[in-house]
Amino acid sequence: MNFTMFVFYVLSAILMFAGIRVVTAKNPIHAALFLVLAFFNSAGLWLLMEAEFLAITLVVVYVGAVMVLFLFVVMMLDINIEKLREGFWKNLPIAAAVGIIMVFEMAMILASPSAKLDAYQAAAPLAADFSNVKVLGRQLYTTYLLPFEVAAVVLLLAMVAAIGLTMRSRKDTKAIDPALQVKVKRNDRVRLVKMQAEQPAEESTVEEASEADSGKQQA
Repeated sequence: MNFTMFVFYVLSAILMFAGIRVVTAKNPIHAALFLVLAFFNSAGLWLLMEAEFLAITLVVVYVGAVMVLFLFVVMMLDINIEKLREGFWKNLPIAAAVGIIMVFEMAMILASPSAKLDAYQAAAPLAADFSNVKVLGRQLYTTYLLPFEVAAVVLLLAMVAAIGLTMRSRKDTKAIDPALQVKVKRNDRVRLVKMQAEQPAEESTVEEASEADSGKQQA
């Protein structure tokens, strides 16, 4: 076993441990942190396969943006953890059965002769000026152009649907119409009222106030 295989097994073991802890952690913040650990180990595996661009993208996009946003949402919301875990043991047998079926299917595929795992050899070392970004871009826009465009359209539809759900009219929210704000004139919002800064007090009011003060002093 060389050093590369040793690093591969170490990263794979940590990745499997982090994935299990994501599902079994009681605290959602701890689960999110274990997911960050899983992303970092996945990026390490990408680096072993000399896919530096994918590794950096995984760390920057998922760890630097998505997981930070998820942590902010989890920490800002008042989540009742006990209520979320009420149905854990109830749904555990179904989840375990689905997991066992998936593992069995993967084992059957990998153990079948049609997989031809022995035919795969180690990748040849790449040249120093090799750019996997260029190769990835060429594959995306030539061989996989149609799936790439379909994925882009699906993401666009999801974004439009999210905006539509957010901007729908609700009775318990107050929406502002920018068109009405632009049409508003000064006279519609501001009314100038002229009034004297000081007004002379009436004599009867002054006498009543002085009598009230004298009565308080005598009391």
